Amino acid sequence: MSDFQAIADRVEIEALRGEFTDAAMMRDYDRVASLFTPDGVLRMPDVPVELAGREEIRAWGERVPALVDYLVQTTHPGTIQLEGDTASGRAYIQELIRLRDGSSHLNYAIYHERYQRTGDGWKFTERVYEIRYLDHSPLAGSAPHAAG
Repeated sequence: MSDFQAIADRVEIEALRGEFTDAAMMRDYDRVASLFTPDGVLRMPDVPVELAGREEIRAWGERVPALVDYLVQTTHPGTIQLEGDTASGRAYIQELIRLRDGSSHLNYAIYHERYQRTGDGWKFTERVYEIRYLDHSPLAGSAPHAAG
């Protein structure tokens, strides 16, 4: 693989991570699901949730608005190890979450990831969400929208 190809692969994988965050924050769960291979897995052991395949990922996302008032997720670059048409890596996450029941979460987490090059570009084959710090203290702020 040429150096140019390795650079392009890294940029595409980083864009995939950003696309996931954008789709989750915009509550576009069809797009979230499309970022995984058909047999891709999203694991969140601390939630606890394990979703296998695009349909389970999409279905979980469709339930989220009933539970989550708002989510702000920031993805920070991590590592990427390229291995031909597969890769692995980590992305670092910070989240603010307010649930419909009034509880709040501030957390710092890591996504442990595996990727596959497909005809449609790089896709996740696995994302495992590991919370490293969690604070349930009430958030001092709020989303700038009318309560409904």
